[in-house]
Amino acid sequence: MRAMLAVAAVFAVAGCDAANNAADNIARQQAKSVVRVIVSERFPGVNVAPVTDCVIDAASGEEILSLAGASLTGVSDRTIETVIDIASRPEAVTCIARAGFSLL
Repeated sequence: MRAMLAVAAVFAVAGCDAANNAADNIARQQAKSVVRVIVSERFPGVNVAPVTDCVIDAASGEEILSLAGASLTGVSDRTIETVIDIASRPEAVTCIARAGFSLL
């Protein structure tokens, strides 16, 4: 009986993880769409895809949700500031430099 309960608990947690992963992936994709627009407008001529990935990878969960929300509400000055702040972080700068860009 205990074994069945343990197996059921594992499947329940796995189901939650799958739902959380799906929601995270959707939020990240929405955030990427916002970052792409900002990077392409602010930094013309830069290969947008790798820079966008670096910004998203350096963003916190809260920032990703905020950026994803901007895909529905529109890009504000605060949204642009958030992207620039994230892009200025050491991990983002290193990632961008590794990708061969001098964005900042």
